[in-house]
Amino acid sequence: MSSLAATIEPQATYADLLAIPEPLVAEILCGELHTHPRPTPSHAVTSSSIGDELVSPFHKGRGGPGGGWILDEPEMHLGEYVLVPDLAGWCRERLPKILETAYFELALDWVCEVLSPSMARTGRVLKLPIYVEFGVAHCWLVDQKIKLLEAFALQDGQWTLLGSYGGNDEIRVAPFDAITFPLSTLWAE
Repeated sequence: MSSLAATIEPQATYADLLAIPEPLVAEILCGELHTHPRPTPSHAVTSSSIGDELVSPFHKGRGGPGGGWILDEPEMHLGEYVLVPDLAGWCRERLPKILETAYFELALDWVCEVLSPSMARTGRVLKLPIYVEFGVAHCWLVDQKIKLLEAFALQDGQWTLLGSYGGNDEIRVAPFDAITFPLSTLWAE
C-alpha cells in the first residue's frame, strides 16, 4: 500500500448512517458522518411554528397561493450528501406529487435550518455550500436563541442576504412574500 493510500480517510456510506442508533439524526456531509440528538423542545416549537405559518397558505392554498409542498425534516439525498433540514419546500411544478420513497433526490426550492448552538457551524459552513451546489433557490436560517431569521436567495451561484429579521417583527420575505406573519409566533415563550 502506498503512503498516499494510507492517509486517505474512508468516505461515510449510507450503511454507516443506517447503523446510527434511533434517537440520533445522522447526515453525510463532505464525506463525513455527522450525528446530533433530536431537537430540543424550544427548537421544535420554532420549526413547527414556521411550518404552521407556511403550510396553510402555500401547501394547502388556504389564505395564500398554494402550489407548494412544505415538509418537516425530509431526508435529502443530493449526490453524495445526505441531509436532514428542519423544513423543506418544493414548488409543485417541480414535484407534482409526494413519492412513496424513504428520501428525496430532487433538490429543494426552499430550505430552513433552525440553528442550535451546537449545530450553527454545521448549518452555515457545511450545509449552505451544498445547497448552493444543488441550486436551492432560497434558504432561511433561524436562530431561536437570539430570535433572528436570516433570509437568503441564490443569485449567480452564491447566497445573497435578503434580510435579517428579529424579535417580534412582522415579516414578508421571499419565497413566501405573498403573506406576512409575526416572528413572535416562532419563539418558545
